[in-house]
Amino acid sequence: MYGFEAMTFNIHGGYLEAIVRGHRAGLLTATDYNNLCQCETLDDIKMHLSATEYGPYLQNEPSPLHTTTIVEKCTLKLVDEYKHMLCQATEPLSTFLEYITYGHMIDNVVLIVTGTLHERDVQELLEKCHPLGMFDSIATLAVAQNMRELYRLVLVDTPLAPYFSECITSEDLDDMNIEIMRNTLYKAYLEDFYKFCQKLGGATAEIMSDLLAFEADRRAVNITINSIGTELTRDDRRKLYSNFGLLYPYGHEELAVCEDIDQVRGAMEKYPPYQSIFSKLSYGESQMLDKAFYEEEVKRLCLAFEQQFHYGVFFAYMRLREQEIRNLMWISECVAQNQKSRVHDSVVFIF
Repeated sequence: MYGFEAMTFNIHGGYLEAIVRGHRAGLLTATDYNNLCQCETLDDIKMHLSATEYGPYLQNEPSPLHTTTIVEKCTLKLVDEYKHMLCQATEPLSTFLEYITYGHMIDNVVLIVTGTLHERDVQELLEKCHPLGMFDSIATLAVAQNMRELYRLVLVDTPLAPYFSECITSEDLDDMNIEIMRNTLYKAYLEDFYKFCQKLGGATAEIMSDLLAFEADRRAVNITINSIGTELTRDDRRKLYSNFGLLYPYGHEELAVCEDIDQVRGAMEKYPPYQSIFSKLSYGESQMLDKAFYEEEVKRLCLAFEQQFHYGVFFAYMRLREQEIRNLMWISECVAQNQKSRVHDSVVFIF
């Protein structure tokens, strides 16, 4: 019941909420990012990170370092923290934490299927998969020729099985079909996660509704922009939008008929929270849209920590850590490729 969480939340969730708030204190600050942006080599980055919580994970790495090594080790830290929290969690928090990983599972399935289509080595693809989205039979995805086989041979035993009901067709897998599959799965996943959070009620429902609605709206905008100029019909496009969020249903009607980025902008500017995002972009420009969305998301995720006795902090922490790893990857790539002038282009400051 909303407002009464304080009476019972700490019985099962108090320890883990304290842990996740402690982890949050270890996120890199603006000062850390400014120092990292001054680094001349990847070893300088390693030296600076040795003073942060990433230190133990990078200390035994020999020179010369590679960007992939830095990202891998930083991701390993996130995975270790996640596994610790999952081991300690009881229902319904354990189910909530598992929901957080389903997005990575979908990305891994799509990565393997797309890689197999382009005749890439399965072992090489498995190394690129996100460790939070791994499941036992993931390597056997490579044998599937169409959606039906993909479901029957592999995914029927995974948590993604219920989301596949709308995807099962006998069409052969090609790049377009795989992309439609990814978005259909994501739509089903977000709607399911949203319903689960509503069922939990209280502050969790309130905060997670806002965060998931933002995610659904961002995906709707990205689907619209990416499908401009393709053979995807308006009805097909509309089917890929999630059935909740600030844009549902009237914003979706407008996005479904957009033919260029400026029409998307016109539809989005009717919604005050998104007006500020599009006001940062010049007309006809979509390259900086991702960064603008990430900045807005980070702002909302940080606000989740302002309230107590809810599960939204776990979701917010995982997302903030993932954003931090994206920042470190961008900075490392810019340093490795000697593109220091572009280092601030994609860094999203968290605090």
